[in-house]
Amino acid sequence: MSSHAFIFPGQGSQFVGMGRALAEAFPAAREVFEEVDESLRQKLSRLMFEGPAEGLTLTENAQPALMAVSLAVLRVLEKEAGVQVPEKALAVAGHSLGEYSALVAAGSLTVSEAARLLRRRGQAMQRAVPPGEGAMAALLGVELEDARSICAEAEAGAAGPQVVAPANDNGAGQVVISGAREAVARAVEIAKARGVKRAMLLEVSAPFHCALMQPAADAMAEALEATAIAAPEVPVVANVTASKVTDPAEIKELLVSQVTGLVRWRESVTEMAAMGVESFVELGAGKVLSGLVRRIVPDAAVQAAGTPPEIELLVKAL
Repeated sequence: MSSHAFIFPGQGSQFVGMGRALAEAFPAAREVFEEVDESLRQKLSRLMFEGPAEGLTLTENAQPALMAVSLAVLRVLEKEAGVQVPEKALAVAGHSLGEYSALVAAGSLTVSEAARLLRRRGQAMQRAVPPGEGAMAALLGVELEDARSICAEAEAGAAGPQVVAPANDNGAGQVVISGAREAVARAVEIAKARGVKRAMLLEVSAPFHCALMQPAADAMAEALEATAIAAPEVPVVANVTASKVTDPAEIKELLVSQVTGLVRWRESVTEMAAMGVESFVELGAGKVLSGLVRRIVPDAAVQAAGTPPEIELLVKAL
């Protein structure tokens, strides 16, 4: 039995030029990019390959673009190397938007459906909070409970109710917090006063994964209601529960909860390791998740594939 998990990156991993070498080398990758372009009625692939960076970084573009690169790599593995996810993986998981990539890999969504959902998700997240009113910050050298305590103190220090809460528990002492700009800035100062190793505001366009995203969650509930989700062919470990999910109705509920909820990445990785996963394979742009996995489960094998040479190495390992 295979002991692999396929994992898929989230926002922040994008860069201009991503996917271009895949498109040049593999017809299967080109097909995925063309399918995404067609489903969005936009030359998203040109933006990915050529920029400008400001356009690619926009949430409504970055989300479907990152999914497209992940799925292009997967299609190449399937068509060029005969790698089939149900045969090779004990589980799949993705970080935030990467959960949609994982659901395509598991056979629950098509590439076109995921692209349209992620475009809607990106637009709804951007609209949920006016520019400049929200913020996110990374706290390094803290555990989740410490971050919760810092956020609680920052909320209590507000003149009126101001949201700030953990958004990503990335593991190895890295927690990202999210909320109202003033409350997040206050949390950063509290963290520094408590001697936290590092606390810094992040360059993001909205405060993702907190209660301020409720309007976006409502929009996704509507979009998902109109989308058919098939039962996954391999268990998907969900962000908000850090446990495997196979029921299509529950998958929809969890995708809605994920918009405002904590991304429990640390627990998701330890859960996959407990399931028997010994090898984590990151498919798509960058190597952010690979670095996190190495720190969460140091004994696991970790490999990332986002370019033709990396795919070649991965095929040999699989």
